Amino acid sequence: MLTAVDLDPLTVPAADGDGGSPEAVLSRVFGFPGFRGLQKRAIDRVMAGGDTLLLMPTGGGKSICYQLPALCRPGMGLVISPLIALMDDQVAAMRQLGIKAAALHSELEPDENARIRSELAGGRLDLLYVSPERLLSGSMLERLSRLEISVIAIDEAHCVSAWGHEFRPEYRALAQLPRHLPGVPRIALTATADPRTRTDILEALAMPDAELLVSSFHRPNLHIAARPKGLELNQLLELLGRHRDAASIVYCNSRNKTERIARSLRERDWPAIPFHAGLSPIEKRAGLLRFRSGEPIVICATIAFGMGIDRPDVRSVVHLDMPDSPEGYYQQIGRAGRDGLRSDTLLLYGADDMARARHWLEQSQAPPAQKRVMGQRLEAMIGLAESTGCRTRALLACFGEALDEDCGHCDTCRNPLAVFDGTVPAQKVLSAIYRTGQMFGALHIVSVLRGKQTEAVKRHRHDQLALYGIGREKPDGFWRSVIRQLVARGALRVVEGEYASLALQEQAARPILRGEERVMLHEEAAADLASELAASPSPRVASVLRPLDEGSDARFQALRAWRTTEARAQAVPPYLIFGDATLRDIAADRPRSLAALAGIKGVGASKLERYGDRVLQILADAPL
Repeated sequence: MLTAVDLDPLTVPAADGDGGSPEAVLSRVFGFPGFRGLQKRAIDRVMAGGDTLLLMPTGGGKSICYQLPALCRPGMGLVISPLIALMDDQVAAMRQLGIKAAALHSELEPDENARIRSELAGGRLDLLYVSPERLLSGSMLERLSRLEISVIAIDEAHCVSAWGHEFRPEYRALAQLPRHLPGVPRIALTATADPRTRTDILEALAMPDAELLVSSFHRPNLHIAARPKGLELNQLLELLGRHRDAASIVYCNSRNKTERIARSLRERDWPAIPFHAGLSPIEKRAGLLRFRSGEPIVICATIAFGMGIDRPDVRSVVHLDMPDSPEGYYQQIGRAGRDGLRSDTLLLYGADDMARARHWLEQSQAPPAQKRVMGQRLEAMIGLAESTGCRTRALLACFGEALDEDCGHCDTCRNPLAVFDGTVPAQKVLSAIYRTGQMFGALHIVSVLRGKQTEAVKRHRHDQLALYGIGREKPDGFWRSVIRQLVARGALRVVEGEYASLALQEQAARPILRGEERVMLHEEAAADLASELAASPSPRVASVLRPLDEGSDARFQALRAWRTTEARAQAVPPYLIFGDATLRDIAADRPRSLAALAGIKGVGASKLERYGDRVLQILADAPL
């Protein structure tokens, strides 16, 4: 397997602690005109030697916050990351920029491992990426203590918290780092952590004096949508059809389902592969290489998808099953649109998802306090799925953030849901379930309400009940929606067994049946998803996209074709050479000199030296 350390970086004066101010290095090495959001505040804190916990959404530029101090402070930057593929991608990206970076992990060949250790001992690295397991094993810490370390970055810091959605116990041992590397500033970074998790991270890492910096979690380029499950493959294809020539991720709740969905997509001529923990190392590596190659592909994965998603041009993320917390959900949809361009997310959910998640929680052996928090997060996720207001606002509220106005780019903003007094329909559903003995599933209950003469209705003589047919004026879908919403609000539960059945949750159902509690329900979305997604982007999203005229688009496609060829020659992902956003700017501005090309965002000194002449030639050869 080719990894990032196979690249030979160019030498660009910017490192070893004498490359100038962070602003100068940002411009010269990374090709960025200025800092975004909290980047400068975080960098200034680290440059001054202080500890920091930084929360910034995926694609928000977290990496810059430790890469710049590593280049501007004396010594080598140490980056602790949990995923091998992510480390390799980040190292490859650094070497494209002329930065001397390497990663130590378990998949290195012996000679490669020896070469990196020699570079490390000789002080010839600007950045070293290492997993927590490798850092804490053998004599690694003792070796590092003999070197000058500029900064310690703890990436994916939510892994340190028992309250986080990807808890890794070995991360807790990172609290000992100040003992081995005293006086080195630490910066812990994550894209997802609610207030409880943030507190736990600081305690677990022994960072009592760290400054907490929290960026907005709002991603205006993401269209967030949720739909009740229907024919899920058709619903999936409806969204994927917008992104035939792009990468997409489809999350499923089981290994078998990832394989079934991938197989169904392949039968319909989609390039789809499953990815889960049960695959062999060879299968995982092959899937990873295809994903990193930049080709259009659909990855059908479990939530344990451990590729280390660093590909910026994932255009859609679909959940075919409901996640168990807003944190996990946000982390996963955050893998779409990291380049800032319009991307779509879709959550499909049903009463069975809610019931199954609640059942698993009840069976959990976790301590009572932890189960209580897990329950709160699950109910927040259910509430998010059933939200009738701005879905983005509901999601951000889970992280303690309040938007001043509706986002304008989620499904409920594009296609507002009508809310109605559903007390009487709710009473009819609850009564039908009670009168039939709380022994039947939704299909049978709907048949009783609709007055259908099914075999089961006749056999159980439910057509003799006084309430038989009291809901015949409404279609099946209406009653299924009422049942699902009653499950969501806890008035009904799904009883697991050979056949799942519905039963009343007495404490929540009794006030409804007695008319003591009003039940407001929402209608199902009237517009189909394709129409909703095809609508013009909201003003916030439109500001992210740079329109290309015919000539600019031709140049953009020519640049993309060259990038693909160049990436294959180097065995690196295409997006590490130039991202789509940078290529769009180059195509639109059509610079005619290296100096003009250097003014494009994302074109630093190393990339200008590597690729500048070829890019200018492509632009010159392209039609006007």
